Amino acid sequence: MDSKVRVRFAPSPTGGLHLGGVRTVLFNYLFAKHHKGDFILRIEDTDQTRFVPGAEQYIQDTLAWCGLVPDESPLHGGPYAPYRQSERKAMYKEYADKLIVQGNAYYAFDTPEDLDTKRKEIPNFQYSRAHRMEMKNSLSLSKEVVDDLLKNNTPHVIRIKVPENEEVSLEDVIRGHVSFDTNMVDDKVLLKADGMPTYHLAVVVDDYLMKITHAFRGEEWLPSAPVHVLLWKYLFGLDQMPAWAHLPLILKPDGNGKLSKRDGERLGFPVFGMDWTDPNTNTTTIGFKERGFLPEAFVNLLAMLGWNDGTDQEIFSLDELIEKFSMDRVHKGGAKFDYEKAKWYNGEWIKKMDNEKLANLVRPYFDAAEIEIHENNYLVKVVGLVKERCQLLPDFITQASFYFQIPKQIDIASIAPKWDEKKRDFFVELAAIYTNAMAPGVVSAPAAELELEFKQLASKHDLKPGELMLPFRIMLVGGKFGPGVFEIVETIQLKDTIARIEHSLQLLS
Repeated sequence: MDSKVRVRFAPSPTGGLHLGGVRTVLFNYLFAKHHKGDFILRIEDTDQTRFVPGAEQYIQDTLAWCGLVPDESPLHGGPYAPYRQSERKAMYKEYADKLIVQGNAYYAFDTPEDLDTKRKEIPNFQYSRAHRMEMKNSLSLSKEVVDDLLKNNTPHVIRIKVPENEEVSLEDVIRGHVSFDTNMVDDKVLLKADGMPTYHLAVVVDDYLMKITHAFRGEEWLPSAPVHVLLWKYLFGLDQMPAWAHLPLILKPDGNGKLSKRDGERLGFPVFGMDWTDPNTNTTTIGFKERGFLPEAFVNLLAMLGWNDGTDQEIFSLDELIEKFSMDRVHKGGAKFDYEKAKWYNGEWIKKMDNEKLANLVRPYFDAAEIEIHENNYLVKVVGLVKERCQLLPDFITQASFYFQIPKQIDIASIAPKWDEKKRDFFVELAAIYTNAMAPGVVSAPAAELELEFKQLASKHDLKPGELMLPFRIMLVGGKFGPGVFEIVETIQLKDTIARIEHSLQLLS
């Protein structure tokens, strides 16, 4: 590529960051880093009526958790600062005025009431070539009237004058040649009455001034593309325009429409990267992080929603994604979100993770459950024993709490139907053997030795080891789960094992 690749993610600070937004960040980031380029975070806060306090910080926190750190942003600064559009307000009017002088834009003095009246008169009203001359603007009014209105500071907006009977086209990196009939495009507002630009003007001006080479955004922005192409043509020339790509939607699990926050609430899974608490309603929407996802897994699963490298590989580190990513492997069609598959990715990353690092991540869950951990090395060991069975970080409480305390619930109902005196006698003697084995310095025994002893005792009582294993497991862990029974005994040690056998025998009496 001739010039250095520069891409941007330009969210509005209006709430939580949907996983579709994070995936847009990811694809921009991967493309930039693959080409040794820069990734820019620009905050598009021109619509002050929709601004939500805390949303910008939330966006930055989410990207930091994902490890997708911008090269330039409001937080990190950079050569094209400021990176908040509200702080760039003064520069946009110059470009709007240039469009007026060219005849490619016009002043519109219509009040909100005027527009409401027109919408009631005309179903699906669009402020466009079809109706612009019926409205109160500098095209329909005389120059004298317009000059007078401007001199008196009459509230007005500036709208683009979309040409008639033209075809506007662009080459989309994903979709190929895309064209639009200008007769179907309305005259979008470019500069609002408060002097703030709309997204349409600001995105083009900022992409030009910040030397953005590639503009990748969600497919929902495709209908706005003809306005943006026209603005590039009028202001800077089409040869200056970045390469465009409109990313496919992330779809509901059934494939029927775009995945929304409401779908997550209805189906019981997160759609935001991190917990988002709306300051207006004080309601919290749960995020992938707080649900117990690792950032490595979250990034991995997002990459696979609408992209693959052409092989069967599914587990990728961020470095591997950077190395292998290319836009020509991004699909045109939407990608269905599958929460079970998302959890599978997380489980695979849990298995890969270093036990010590994993122990640090799960410890807060044990603290929240008021399960005391006296030795970190013991937690590290336990994490290694159970991580194959965990898909989310809170699963470690279910799968490992019995290593730290006698289970609060024992599934006696699964033991009772086949329970008899012979089995009781077996476990009474097993507890006695373990008691006798305890001596100064002897707290446990190797799993293989424990298993051999168990089988020999079963033979003595004329019982099959298989019919004793389930009761023993339930006595130790409370239910039908967990690692190998004798690995558990070796880990929790003889004293705790005896206590659990005796506790369960009391419940079975």
